[in-house]
Amino acid sequence: MVTITLHCQHCQSDALVRNGRAPNGKQKYLCRACHRQSREHPIPHAYTDERREEILRAYEERSSLRGLERTFGVSRPSVIAWIKKTVRAKVALEQQPPNESQVRRGTLAVCGESENV
Repeated sequence: MVTITLHCQHCQSDALVRNGRAPNGKQKYLCRACHRQSREHPIPHAYTDERREEILRAYEERSSLRGLERTFGVSRPSVIAWIKKTVRAKVALEQQPPNESQVRRGTLAVCGESENV
């Protein structure tokens, strides 16, 4: 008989117990060490980065959320989460102080444009 030992993805403990099944039929496990759940062979993201960029570009071209939902078959909460994530990243980039090379040259790059200081 072959025994396969599974380890927790989060804490690498081998104290896993079966904990039901996911809606897609995969076995779920509960770690007794860190009390977190995981699935057997998880898929990291449902949509590829290229697909997300394509959907976000369509949104930037003034497509409605409901239109994106119908056209691409993606849920509105997913699109809203992606939009919020990209906006936060842009705001964080704008709030960073300029690096030394930009200050020495006298130019700052803001949203792809260059301005003289």
